Amino acid sequence: MSDLLLRSLMFVPSHNEKLMMSASKSNADVLLLDVEDSVQPFSNKQVARDTIIKYVSANTFTGKKIFPRVNDRESGELLKDILQLTIDGIDGFMYPKSKRGEDVYFFDKLLETIEYEKGIPIGSYKIIPLIETASAVMNVQEICSASPRVIAIAYGSEDFITDLEGVHDLEHESLFTARAMIAMGARATGIIPIDTVHIGVHDLEDLEVNLKVSKNLGFEGMLVLHPKEIPLVHKYFSPSEVEVENANIMIELAKEAAEKGEGVAIVNGKFIGPPMIKSAWKTLKKQQLIDILK
Repeated sequence: MSDLLLRSLMFVPSHNEKLMMSASKSNADVLLLDVEDSVQPFSNKQVARDTIIKYVSANTFTGKKIFPRVNDRESGELLKDILQLTIDGIDGFMYPKSKRGEDVYFFDKLLETIEYEKGIPIGSYKIIPLIETASAVMNVQEICSASPRVIAIAYGSEDFITDLEGVHDLEHESLFTARAMIAMGARATGIIPIDTVHIGVHDLEDLEVNLKVSKNLGFEGMLVLHPKEIPLVHKYFSPSEVEVENANIMIELAKEAAEKGEGVAIVNGKFIGPPMIKSAWKTLKKQQLIDILK
């Protein structure tokens, strides 16, 4: 598990100063300061970059991880984005339209060149590829493995369903297979999977339905469009008091069993084997990360 807490990653249209100030007061774990889709018209791209530099340089987002979403490699804007935004206070970048490993490798080398030219340690900026096409879903493990900078991948369902020429049904069943493949592909390569946005930002009941599915599939966080979603997102991607208590009990009983020369501990009539102990340690580590932020 990463030492980064990635429960909530909130998109912020970076040309909008009102929304940037609002985001600075939110408790999102990561701010995805957008220079891509939400920044319209095109003339606002430079406004967005200038605003990010202004707010980050003023330490407006202290305590938050900052990952601008840059424009894709075919936009003509990507080089401007990273030349200007590779500054102190930026932790990495969300890279959109990652169709295959080659796209992420290209972005990695572009960052490496800029780091070298600016005298920044190589590898300083991390990458979160956005998986938003059928091709990307099919190549998910290749994307995860394309660069050591990749710390997580995120599912972009609306672009995906458009590329698929499918329909985003009310039950979200058309998104399920891709969600499962993304989560499995990420976990298979030791990368954190982040679930797609919930477009009905005012329908918290449906958000909760999605969060239950998301957690069951193995996602570690969710992309967020509005601060009102964050409390529910954090509830599902944070250990509960019961989970923390059970984790402590499991670890303690496993230690006692080992000291007695017994290979297996039993909790509530259930055998506690190595996989459950590993999960317990992960639960406690995540809780420690949360406690640090309090």
